[in-house]
Amino acid sequence: MTDDAGTAGAVSHRLEELSLAVARALPDTLSATTGYAGELTYEVAADRLLEAAVRLRDGDSLKFEMCMDVCGVDYLEYGRAEWKTQDATASGFSRGVSRFAAPDGTRAETLASGRRFAVVYHLLSVSLNQRLRLRVFCTDDTQPMVDSVTGIWASADWFERETFDLFGILFKGHPDLRRLLTDYGFIGHPFRKDFPLSGNVEVRYDPEKGRVVYQPVSIDPRVLVPKVIRHDNRYDPALTNAPPGKLDA
Repeated sequence: MTDDAGTAGAVSHRLEELSLAVARALPDTLSATTGYAGELTYEVAADRLLEAAVRLRDGDSLKFEMCMDVCGVDYLEYGRAEWKTQDATASGFSRGVSRFAAPDGTRAETLASGRRFAVVYHLLSVSLNQRLRLRVFCTDDTQPMVDSVTGIWASADWFERETFDLFGILFKGHPDLRRLLTDYGFIGHPFRKDFPLSGNVEVRYDPEKGRVVYQPVSIDPRVLVPKVIRHDNRYDPALTNAPPGKLDA
């Protein structure tokens, strides 16, 4: 067995042990979902979030003492994207993707209620050197809200404010839920999928008023076309001044 194979086997064994520990500590509370980057990902119902968070923090085989990040997700256009952006070929990015086709091939013309906004928590156990990702969906799409976990992980304070600012997700029980990154008086939440790419307002200096003023954005919305680089004779090293191998770097 090579060193790489041995390392992969050890990581897989640790993930399996963690998965069993989670199943013992939170039976019928968490449901496993597709994981990425070698981390376990679980989903929890909104009304059981705080219960699960406490058990993940205090469980003897879990000990997730730190909340490293809190992220918002807007699934408004999930599975209905016009552009296929996972990969590109010599012909560029495909626009032949059905706008209402889900990843499994089924049509997803409407989004299920209570499945638009989600909050994702990235947890770290310092003492046991293990990580876990926890996701909870907001049951109300109009006014998304979940319980604040600041009473369990104090580090979530800043992250929840950021998520509120950018996604408009409310955190019940947060001690100071104010905008964090956007300007004073900003309207809307810029990371929502239905927020215009060019924004709603722009600023400029008005010499007559002697101050900066806000006005409706003057940029016309348009569909952006990805840049496509094709390998043809224009890039032949023999026809350029580039050193050999430079174009391949």
